[in-house]
Amino acid sequence: MYDNTIQSIRRALSILALFSFDRPRLGISEISRALNLAKGTVQGLVRTMTSEGFLQQDPQTRKYELGFKIYELGVILAGTLEINQKAVNPAQQLARSTQRLVRVGILDKNSVLVTMDATPEPQPFLSPQLGPRAPLYCTAMGRAILAFLEQHEIDAYLRGIQLLPYTLNTITEEERLLQELEETRKRGYSINREEHLLGRAAIGAPIFGRTGSLAGSMCIVGDPSLLLGKQMQRIAKEVVKTSVEISQLMGFFHRPLYPFGKKISFQVHSQKGREENDKEPFMRKP
Repeated sequence: MYDNTIQSIRRALSILALFSFDRPRLGISEISRALNLAKGTVQGLVRTMTSEGFLQQDPQTRKYELGFKIYELGVILAGTLEINQKAVNPAQQLARSTQRLVRVGILDKNSVLVTMDATPEPQPFLSPQLGPRAPLYCTAMGRAILAFLEQHEIDAYLRGIQLLPYTLNTITEEERLLQELEETRKRGYSINREEHLLGRAAIGAPIFGRTGSLAGSMCIVGDPSLLLGKQMQRIAKEVVKTSVEISQLMGFFHRPLYPFGKKISFQVHSQKGREENDKEPFMRKP
């Protein structure tokens, strides 16, 4: 009985995982083929998931789509995720001051999962997005995470993926990628030079938590002529400054060392009214 329950839960979760932006609606036959399950089994699972609000059926097409319970849980997760709570004000301030999109994300398996977007002006909640998940090796947020992982974690990641060319600018040679990650560590920020999407560049930086562990990353997204032009150093400094502020809000302070490469000349307050003794320079760990 216990094994059957576990199997049903796994199958139900597998059904949920089939839905995506490309496949927002699925029929019983499609689910059956995708999971190699009998139609009767799929119908029983879908019926239960629909009654609990995890799926809903389109009355016209008779196909199924994600239910409002999924939406409700997603909103709860986004609103209670610590990195979002700490990053929302600094990210919004950077978005307004630069008039560019700012994104925050976390490491999830072999990709970066975008958990929050901050826009210069208020946007409709369901405004189009670039996508909730992006590769580590060819995006600014991804490299900002990848560069600050332990070397054995980087090696394991590279063994498990294929460096596919999203654009002509994508780095697909492992040696070049490792060199880029080293440069990212030295300068303290990552650069996406139209490597994931043509016409879109980004500058990213890591975010650390209270134990010094990697909590996620952030980036600013915009036109390559702006981000990669004469203003790049100024914008990069603001990105790093914002990531330091978020890290401090996450509890990463009272530490004289920081993995941002060379000494950073600016100081950031983690809380209003923090005294001078909290304004230690951040430097890379030896």
